[in-house]
Amino acid sequence: MFPFLLIIILSLSWRISASAQPAEEFLRCLSIRFHNSSSIAKLVYTHHNSSYFSVLKSSAQNFRFTTPSTSTPLAIVTPFHASHIQATVYCCRKHGLQVRTRSGGHDFEGLSYTTAYKVPFVVIDLVNLRSVQVNVEKATAWVESGATVGELYYEIARKSRTLAFPAGIGHTVGIGGQLSGGGLGSLFRKYGLASDNVIDARLIDAYGRILDKKLMGEDLFWAIRGGGGGSFGIVLAWKLKLVPVPANVTACTVSKTLEQNATKLVHQWQSIARKFPKEIQSSIAIARVNSSEDGKMTIQASYGSVFLGSIDELIPLMEEKFPELGLVKEDCLEMTWAESVLYSALSIIGLPLETLLNRTQKSALSQTFFKAKSDFVKQPISESGFEGLWPKFYEDEAKSAVMVLVAYGGKMDEIPETEYPYPHRAGNLYSILYVVNWEEEENKNSEKFMNWMRRVYSYMTPYVSKSPREAYVNYRDLDIGTNKFNDEKGSYTEGKVWGLKYFKNNFDRLVYVKTKVDPQNFFSHEQSIPPLS
Repeated sequence: MFPFLLIIILSLSWRISASAQPAEEFLRCLSIRFHNSSSIAKLVYTHHNSSYFSVLKSSAQNFRFTTPSTSTPLAIVTPFHASHIQATVYCCRKHGLQVRTRSGGHDFEGLSYTTAYKVPFVVIDLVNLRSVQVNVEKATAWVESGATVGELYYEIARKSRTLAFPAGIGHTVGIGGQLSGGGLGSLFRKYGLASDNVIDARLIDAYGRILDKKLMGEDLFWAIRGGGGGSFGIVLAWKLKLVPVPANVTACTVSKTLEQNATKLVHQWQSIARKFPKEIQSSIAIARVNSSEDGKMTIQASYGSVFLGSIDELIPLMEEKFPELGLVKEDCLEMTWAESVLYSALSIIGLPLETLLNRTQKSALSQTFFKAKSDFVKQPISESGFEGLWPKFYEDEAKSAVMVLVAYGGKMDEIPETEYPYPHRAGNLYSILYVVNWEEEENKNSEKFMNWMRRVYSYMTPYVSKSPREAYVNYRDLDIGTNKFNDEKGSYTEGKVWGLKYFKNNFDRLVYVKTKVDPQNFFSHEQSIPPLS
């Protein structure tokens, strides 16, 4: 066995010596820990491999973190089995290497595949762990963390037209990352967040143990369902509670420009939408467009909704609740729930369901350069408040900017904010996602786009939540605070700055759990939950 192992090591250019570098020490450790040493060449990529950078960039969704100045891992491990992850955790721990775990690569600040710490790290890419097993009779599914939301939806749709799962509409997003932070989608006013519907999980902790719900205990199981990825361990798979939906749902879009009274309609929507029946999910996407009449720039508000029912049921409801919008049958289409996900995300009619399996679909938040931020609104913003915002969308940097308002209420008002780590429940009218995109040739001036985003965020300060100014952890934003890298212990004081914004008073319980399960802070990054010293 030993000569065979030696050949493998030499073929990968691993120079093992007393003065070996961290990457070489790590690889030697893996060669010992892997039960099947011949598999190392297929699972581990280092700078010596010609395919290293293509693997690294394969699911790097924010191209801001694919430039030559971006920190890159010593190695990328693409496990096929839990034992491969256990070995990687052991060897990283032994040799003082940080771990980044990548599910779909959609972390807005790239924390699943890079770091700002300038310390050696290893990426565990879960792309090969993506099985989905749907049990229609029990309305449950087991899904591995490397699967995308789209792969989950596709498998559910393949088995049933009347079952769904309340995750997001971004079908390229990794299910592991989404469930770790919440998961906001077209069903959340009816059934809550994706993470609210997790009923079991299998996790590898900092000591390499595999724990299910019973073994991990109530506190850790609570923490992994919305407490943010990369803090408590690596979740291998999740057991999900599927939810009933009609065989056909209704999706509608109505667009209004400033000249068509958009400002007044947005203002009215704020107070109305959270009172809609739970079966209606309502959102507004605001962006700059050229007027169809005279070609001049204007602001357009696109009202999107998904209704768990027919067009004939929805139109009378909207005529009663929001007649000013003027929704008519021609604005709506009936389709399966899975088809409505594609329509809501891509605004294209008639795409085949196999589109859900495309892991590299470009959007405002994937396969592009972008910066994003989030807010929560508890009191209606005045018309003058919106009128003061619109000029910022006429600035050069805003040519590909969008602001998405998502109505709350419904089931979200019924779940106590301490029930799960995600605390943004009752009292919110809607959430806001701000996004600004730019092209590769503009990336050398990326700071001007980042500064535009920060100016918009600053302008919105008087109109959004306060003390803390709340934010959504799955829309990660390092501007709101970071941990400093200091040996083994994270800083509670630094963590509380951003932690209260993401988790409010749940932050302290998350710190308690972290201190109990990972006191040495092995699983850490710029916004990981810190243990108490």
